[in-house]
This record gives sequence, C-alpha cells and structure tokens, in this order.
Amino acid sequence: MPWILLVLAGLFEVGWAIGLKYTDGFTRLWPTVGTVAAMAISLGLLGVAMKSLPVGTAYAIWVGVGAVGTVILGIVLFNEPTNALRLISVGLIVAGLVGLKLASP
Repeated sequence: MPWILLVLAGLFEVGWAIGLKYTDGFTRLWPTVGTVAAMAISLGLLGVAMKSLPVGTAYAIWVGVGAVGTVILGIVLFNEPTNALRLISVGLIVAGLVGLKLASP
C-alpha cells in the first residue's frame, strides 16, 4: 500500500507542476486553487508513504515520478522539444526508479 500511495503522490506532483503553468503566476483563481490542492495532496500522500518506506527511496521515487510525468506532459501539452538525448535521459530516470524499487526492502 505505501508504494501505491507513493506513486499517487508522484502523480499529484505532476498535477501541480503542470498546474503551475496554468496559474499564470498565481493570477488565475481556479488553476491556482487546483495547483495548491494538488500540492497538499501530493505532500500528504508522500508523508504517509514515508511512514513505512525509507526516506531516501520515497523521496527519490516521488521526485522521479513527478519529473518523468512532467516531461511527458510538457511534450504533449506544451509542445516541448523531443529529441533522442531527452528521451534517453527520461529513460535513465525510469531505470533508476525501477532500481530503487528493486533494492528496497
């Protein structure tokens, strides 16, 4: 269960990272409310997951899920550049996440 909560926390991190773009510098009310809510949920889920997972592993997975998801949505939603080096780099992050999961008790 803590791993599921951790992945959900990472997905909410993606939500608030992407949401920041839509807040227009926190000048748009509803995108700002959604972004702040996603931040709170993300951190709350991370905190609950850390009760039974090692802090270093949990934090790295949370950041990694957020980073990979944000890069992918940045490409899809905002037409950010896609090139081989960028995709390989994202793949290395995913490989690191899998390695941390396999190395965790």
